[in-house]
Amino acid sequence: MPCDVSGMIDIHRTFKAGFGEAGTLVAGVRDGDAAHASVVAAHLNSLSAGLHSHHEYEDGSMWEPVTQRLPACALHVERMKEQHAEMLIFLNDLDSALPPWRASGRGADAEPILRALSSINQCLAVHLPDEEKTVVPALAEAMTQKEMDAAGEHGRRSVPKGQAFPFLGMILAAQPDGGATWLRTHMPLPGRLAWRLIGQKQYQANRQALEHGVD
Repeated sequence: MPCDVSGMIDIHRTFKAGFGEAGTLVAGVRDGDAAHASVVAAHLNSLSAGLHSHHEYEDGSMWEPVTQRLPACALHVERMKEQHAEMLIFLNDLDSALPPWRASGRGADAEPILRALSSINQCLAVHLPDEEKTVVPALAEAMTQKEMDAAGEHGRRSVPKGQAFPFLGMILAAQPDGGATWLRTHMPLPGRLAWRLIGQKQYQANRQALEHGVD
């Protein structure tokens, strides 16, 4: 039976939504407001770390098994590798540009961030639909459920300390139903309770700070 690859689509939605709004969040920081810039930069760092981790796991642990088990998918996999390599250039640009802006909040320091985000979004607009059309169905056929579950665990370990609930909130907000199905499917009862009692408030406070700054 095919394994469940819905987690790939879920995290793709998160990256598409997160990077899609990132430029607006950066532009919303007043020139010189380092406190607000720090919140937005931490958010972008989480997104970048998540995408780095996602691609590293695919490159290191998925592509070889897929091509061995489904040789007809090799050309698609090679294209995924090329797209990852192109995106890595702009992710590294983003990573390098965040610390100066985080410290200063200056508009001039935000300009390289905006350029990197524009390029990342252009890459994602090509890469995500391509991967979902050509490779994700192959993963469902070629990978075991244990291997796919390991991909999710690898992604969770990439989330920076203190950002677990805000990142979970991003995943939920990116889902078509607001995350209700995701919570029932992927989160055990204790985790759902922790989200409702603690995590949701942390996420909402983080969104407030992202959009409006720190009081």
